[in-house]
Amino acid sequence: MIQPIRRGAYRFYARRLRAQLAGKSLPRHVAMVMDGNRRWARQVGFDDPGVGHRYGAEHVHEVLGWCADMGIHHVTLFVASVDNMRKRASEEVENLMRMIEEVVAEPLLRPANPWQLHLAGRADVLPDSTRHALKIAEDATRERGAEFHLTVAIGYDGREEIVSAVRSLLEQEARAGATLDDVAQRLTAETLAAHLYTGGQPDPDLVIRTSGERRMSGFLLWQAAYSELYFCDVYWPGFRKIDFLRALRSYSARSRRFGA
Repeated sequence: MIQPIRRGAYRFYARRLRAQLAGKSLPRHVAMVMDGNRRWARQVGFDDPGVGHRYGAEHVHEVLGWCADMGIHHVTLFVASVDNMRKRASEEVENLMRMIEEVVAEPLLRPANPWQLHLAGRADVLPDSTRHALKIAEDATRERGAEFHLTVAIGYDGREEIVSAVRSLLEQEARAGATLDDVAQRLTAETLAAHLYTGGQPDPDLVIRTSGERRMSGFLLWQAAYSELYFCDVYWPGFRKIDFLRALRSYSARSRRFGA
């Protein structure tokens, strides 16, 4: 009897949160640091904490559904940093990459899936199979004319992204015959931003990090300069719709200053 009561109370609270957001300013672009998969697995009693990666990967599509339902058209997910790829145990990295291939990339190929995939990060640090699966999904969804855009940050480091953008800009200018002085005179934030992994996409309005950690970990260092930040104590696989709606409620109550 207790479980039905709890489910009913949960649904009532979710509807109440949703009603509070009616007519409020909501983010156009939400970025998420999906943290705490292994800690969640240990918390719920799994012998293998790596099982949390599967639950976390499966949870991605549910959260994307919440975003679409709320009219959020751009979502960026931080899946793995360059340091994650280099420093975590090889078995854990292999498990995570397999989950990305099977649970994240493959469902995006389904015709009914509305999301167009974009990639952000260094493809050279990914296993061949993961790089191939993500590339297939990116190519297959490119011509969708989708109104919903999903960016997966994998093999990603915010400082490396800025360095790469500077290098790309200088190489482009050199091919055009420009001197360093020419580049320096014309350089603006907008021209450099066009060379980021996310060039052409809007910056995130809201960044959500799960697991209780209060740091960015190198995520979207340039793009999130004026983003609102929301830190949630629950681990990613346990991130509920009411947690998501609370984050949106917090965002809607803030007065954005954009650096002022």
